[in-house]
Amino acid sequence: MLDLWVAAWRAAMPEIDFDARRSWCAAHLDALAAAGARVVVAELAGTVAGFVTVDTRRGHVDQLAVHPEAQGSGVADRLIARAKVLAPGGLALDVNAVNGRARRFYARHGFRTVGAGVNARSGLPTLTLNWRPGEDGSTDPDID
Repeated sequence: MLDLWVAAWRAAMPEIDFDARRSWCAAHLDALAAAGARVVVAELAGTVAGFVTVDTRRGHVDQLAVHPEAQGSGVADRLIARAKVLAPGGLALDVNAVNGRARRFYARHGFRTVGAGVNARSGLPTLTLNWRPGEDGSTDPDID
């Protein structure tokens, strides 16, 4: 999963050295799991193609990563749909404001901008996005 995370972020923001953040990500994923976050993994042809972390108590998506070779395959769509099932009352997440591809993806899935901030690690501007059931026209995001 760490290799996938680095590859996904390297493709999205090549100006940042995500290899140098690998140990941070490993510790962060461990902390999320220890706090009870669910980690959903998607596979294509028997290999890990993406994952999402969801704190189901708070409805918070901390990480959504899809390997660059799997982008456009529907993996991210399935992962965010599963996150909606796990947190049916709504989801919140932060996205880098300069990541237009991610912003368009979340907008297609009914997320709306509700705030702004700054990423503590990169210093880049972020947007806080929320999804609430019924706001995106979907009535049943179940993907099983």
